[in-house]
Amino acid sequence: MSGSQGSKIYAQRKAIVEPVNGQIKEARGLRRFLLRGIEKVNGEWHLIAATHNLLKLFRFQRSQQQALAAATG
Repeated sequence: MSGSQGSKIYAQRKAIVEPVNGQIKEARGLRRFLLRGIEKVNGEWHLIAATHNLLKLFRFQRSQQQALAAATG
């Protein structure tokens, strides 16, 4: 594989879920699960993912409101 092919493959990492996992690990401090058992861990992960998505929606809505206020004010 040439360097340019490797660069193209590496550039695709932005479009996959890996960055989200890294963001959750760094921003939320999730280094290990608190519960034991696959069902409990699955539930814990879903809760973490849901709060991550809700926070993104909240921040987006707030930025839109601030942009609207700046445009009208």
